[in-house]
Amino acid sequence: QVQPVESGGGLVQPGGSLRVSCVASGSLFSVNAWAWYRQAPGKQRESVATITATGVTNYADSVKGRFTISRDNAKKALYLQMNSLKPEDTAVYYCNSPTIRGFPWGQGTQVTVSS
Repeated sequence: QVQPVESGGGLVQPGGSLRVSCVASGSLFSVNAWAWYRQAPGKQRESVATITATGVTNYADSVKGRFTISRDNAKKALYLQMNSLKPEDTAVYYCNSPTIRGFPWGQGTQVTVSS
């Protein structure tokens, strides 16, 4: 595996919930920090949540209180639980490392929030 692999996206109504997942190979997963990013059409990719190796989390103001980032080292997986979804959350969601320059990007997973 040369890229992280995101999954779990889909179509959800406003106010709904969704959990997206990211899996990576052993080498890729062994990083100091992980982050979820999203990119909406016509917008730059933005970081929405980060988690350090020690479990310290940070969130963009736009998702704070609604999204939760977590990791499972045994499964080499990263998760983003998204609650109270809004139409403006519609985007392709990616996982990556904010501290490793050149870390590969996966294909992302599409999250569409619409009624």
